[in-house]
Amino acid sequence: MAGPVPKLRSSGGKASLQGISKGGDTYLHTLLIHGARAVIRQLERKANVQGWLGKLLGRRNKNVAAVALANKNARIAWALRVHDRNFRSDYVAA
Repeated sequence: MAGPVPKLRSSGGKASLQGISKGGDTYLHTLLIHGARAVIRQLERKANVQGWLGKLLGRRNKNVAAVALANKNARIAWALRVHDRNFRSDYVAA
């Protein structure tokens, strides 16, 4: 199952992950976008929205925020799959 993967650009040994590529499974890409829009719709109902997505919604359009959230979720899913790990909501990067 090939899904949307972060674009990878590297030079001089330094890798840079970029946005969601348009290659891969378009249905999975669509699901990620729809899921992000559903999360944003739920956040709009709350009065006091905090955190990364709340700040982003304060600065950017809802559609831009939905793509950013879908990109973030795709990166998380990709990293979990590549490193063969399970998702932990309490995980903190070192």
